[in-house]
Amino acid sequence: MSQTPAEIEADIARQREALAGTVDQLQARLDVKARAKAKVAELQDRATDDSGKPTPAVIGVAGGALLLVGALLYRRRSH
Repeated sequence: MSQTPAEIEADIARQREALAGTVDQLQARLDVKARAKAKVAELQDRATDDSGKPTPAVIGVAGGALLLVGALLYRRRSH
């Protein structure tokens, strides 16, 4: 089963496009700086509301963490 030159060229073009997509994905995975910036932006979005203030959940977690650290320090001092 032989292909026409046009079919061969179209096949080559599809393979190049697929390879370019694979290379782009690999570059994105290896760009640690960009991935870190994206993660920071994602966490900031999740931790703040539309006005940029911390969400109640973040405030609650931070308050709980402070209470836990305070309790641990108090316990450590009293022993």
